[in-house]
Amino acid sequence: MAVTGLPPYDRSNVFARILRGEIPCEKVYEDAHALAFRDLRPQAPVHVLVIPKGEYVSFSDFSDRASDSDIAGFFRAVGTVARQLGLEATGYRLLANMGSDSHQEVAHFHVHIFGGRPLGRMLSQV
Repeated sequence: MAVTGLPPYDRSNVFARILRGEIPCEKVYEDAHALAFRDLRPQAPVHVLVIPKGEYVSFSDFSDRASDSDIAGFFRAVGTVARQLGLEATGYRLLANMGSDSHQEVAHFHVHIFGGRPLGRMLSQV
């Protein structure tokens, strides 16, 4: 079933351009399913973005349209990156924003990995 209400994928978005090699990145990891690189405006001592290599606007789009092997490969890549960054012992946070209410800045599904210090509460008290 196709996800409705999502904008079409924009092939000129910054992550699509990084995947095509048009914009450089500080690569941390790459395989057939994912590319991981350091965020240009880190919000923690360790702040890495992991993006799938396919054209997916959001998690909903990714979970609906990606193949089982691409989904498994992507999430294995996220785990591999966290381990390679040495974050297992002290912990880390994964974050995926979707849509304007979450302040998703790039309409290409991606996961942030934050670590390297105590991160505090995820959301303020309501």
